[in-house]
Amino acid sequence: MREIVVAVREACADALALLLPVWCAGCDEPDVALCERCALALQPDLRVRVVDAPGGAVEVWSGLAFAGVAARVLRAIKEEGRTGLAVAVAPALAAALDRAGAAGCVAVPMPTSRAAYRRRGFRVPELLLRRARRPVRRLLRHARRTDDQRGLDRDARRRNVAHSMVATMRPSTPRRADVGVGEQTRPVTPLRVVVVDDVVTTGASLAEAVRALRAAGVEVVAAVTVAATPRRPGTAT
Repeated sequence: MREIVVAVREACADALALLLPVWCAGCDEPDVALCERCALALQPDLRVRVVDAPGGAVEVWSGLAFAGVAARVLRAIKEEGRTGLAVAVAPALAAALDRAGAAGCVAVPMPTSRAAYRRRGFRVPELLLRRARRPVRRLLRHARRTDDQRGLDRDARRRNVAHSMVATMRPSTPRRADVGVGEQTRPVTPLRVVVVDDVVTTGASLAEAVRALRAAGVEVVAAVTVAATPRRPGTAT
């Protein structure tokens, strides 16, 4: 029922957008949601960075650079509620998922705070995954409130989100074989997942998500985002 409600809400938002004055999210050209030139600027341009996380570093694959048209389109989705634009960036997300080796893995979206959900009426990572035609499984939730990450440096971001998430599943534990008394125990095959978000900046939030999932016995194959903020020269990964 929850999935139906979300789908109806998003469909209504997309339909309403057709009735209101529209302009290109990338360049402000009137009477078009996204012009042909800006649509071409959203063609996948894969990039990868490595983020340190408890239990070992994880690769973060992104489909675009968070700059120019891509940045404006993602902001229009998140800040203006233009959910119909998610279709335009879905190919970049799908390409990053494929490059990250997500086949056979569960796509786990980053959790959305209650305040953000009330403000927007939808969860951005889940919207993007659905537009990329990937199934979603919520395995993360916030354990405590955090401050806004904007304006914080790398270390402050890590401190801000440290132990702020928990997995919504119990840690995997050994189980005994069904046949034969005295048969040795064998571990449960760990769930393999890819963590998904819209944008990666320093990777602090993704690293915290990886920590929470690994604490529950989940195997995190990689993290994936639609876009990655360009790194400044001389900065660490």
